[in-house]
Order: sequence, then structure tokens, then C-alpha cells
Amino acid sequence: MRMIFAIPSLLWILLAYLGIVYLGGGGKTLYETIITFKLFSGATLAITTAGLLVLVGLVFLFFEVIKATRPSNISVIDHMLSTLVFIGFLIAFIAMPAAGNQFFLMLLIMSLFDVMAGFTVSIVSARRDIGLEDKQLTD
Repeated sequence: MRMIFAIPSLLWILLAYLGIVYLGGGGKTLYETIITFKLFSGATLAITTAGLLVLVGLVFLFFEVIKATRPSNISVIDHMLSTLVFIGFLIAFIAMPAAGNQFFLMLLIMSLFDVMAGFTVSIVSARRDIGLEDKQLTD
């Protein structure tokens, strides 16, 4: 069960994006309006499929950063898988015409932040642990 939590949630965003593009009718589907909101100011907010994927990706990124703060043996696997997901985003961005847009770039950057946050939190935690051990040795 713990291995399920090691799967980066941004992988689901990557799979959803590619599934929508290649199984759902091409790139036009990404720009279709899903829902519109009438704001108090009188403006209308239209959310597209791609915009919704970015919003969900931001929520998933939040949970990925929280996951990175937990010290466990699974965190090493999580870092490796997050790096593989980032590489998947990068390859898709470079090689697939349907991924060459601003929405996919935002998802790519979110994946990069996930990788950087995971390694940064791990390094800071390791330094703190080493610092505590050094202090205990000198007492």
C-alpha cells in the first residue's frame, strides 16, 4: 500500500494530458471550455481542459511537496520516480507537437519543481541529522 503513495501524482496529469490529446480528438480538445463562471465584476471566467489540468497539477504539486517532507525509505523511490516523470514531461515537450504549448510547459515546470523540492528537502533533512549527530559526539 505504501508503494502506491510513492507514485508521483504528476504522473497522472501527464497520462491524462496525453490521453486527452491522443485519444480524445487531438489538440482541439485541450482548448474546449469545460465550465464558465460569471464573476461579481461582470467578467466571465472560462476554464478549458488544459487550464483544468494545470489547476489540478498545482494541487498535486502541493501534495508532492508535502510528501517530500516525510522522512522514509520510500522517499528515495519517490525521488527516482519523480525524476522519471520529469524526464517523461521533458521528452514529450521536446518530441510531441501536441505538447508544445504554454499549458504543457507549465506542467513541465511543476514537475521540475517537484524534483527540486524533493531533493532539496532531503538534503536539508540529511544535513540537519548529521549536524545533530556531530553535536552529540562533541558533548
